[in-house]
Amino acid sequence: MKIVKQSPDISQGVDTGGAGDQGIMYGYATDETKEMMSESVVKVHALAKKLEELRKNNPAFSWMRPDGKTQISVQDGKIASVLVSCQHDENISNEQIREQIIEHVIVPIIGDVSEMEIFINPTGRFVQGGFEGDTGLTGRKIMVDTYCGLVPHGGGAFSGKDSTKVDRSAAYMARFVAKQMVAKGYAKECLVSVAYAIGKAEPLMVEALNEKGESLAELVKEMFDFRPQSIIKTLDLRSPIFQETAAYGHFGKEGFPWERI
Repeated sequence: MKIVKQSPDISQGVDTGGAGDQGIMYGYATDETKEMMSESVVKVHALAKKLEELRKNNPAFSWMRPDGKTQISVQDGKIASVLVSCQHDENISNEQIREQIIEHVIVPIIGDVSEMEIFINPTGRFVQGGFEGDTGLTGRKIMVDTYCGLVPHGGGAFSGKDSTKVDRSAAYMARFVAKQMVAKGYAKECLVSVAYAIGKAEPLMVEALNEKGESLAELVKEMFDFRPQSIIKTLDLRSPIFQETAAYGHFGKEGFPWERI
């Protein structure tokens, strides 16, 4: 491992309280579920958690291996397809995998699947998994970590960055603010966006829109401070709280400071 100091060209702005990078960050909340996340996002994470639960606790799933992926496609407001890929022992048939996954994973979470397309391990085989099976020079899956592509994303991965990097901290703050707007009745659905210039503390832009496209920006700017050091203090981002972000996304989960009301 090689650890070096941050570029002095960057740190001269960051050490005085400025943003650690430029860009636009987004946060979102909706009253659709108690988690204030879209129902499809809640369910797709629940599917992934169910895979882990069965693999660890149910002897009938001793054939299941750690790698797995879930996906839900929505068409005209209804779930059109469910896809589950799970790594498996080579001595189990595709038919048995499909039967068990539908009965014990998909139906308990999704319910009636009679009018949906169900895809289980679409290639027909998923024995080799993890980094050994598929890897590349990419960051974490930023859509899975956030809102699964249902709202805009600034493009910056979260994990591996300290809280001076607004890719992470401002996205947390935007989620925090969006939740307050929904929880306090200012919106049924809220999208918050904030833009920064590297080394500058004050954001270049703060916007918040409700489900009707009406701006809540003036209210948000009056109530919340989006300067990086203020975000770090408000959300206690110097604390060792990030291990739980390693799975099932960063939002819609209890215990994180950006999730509190």
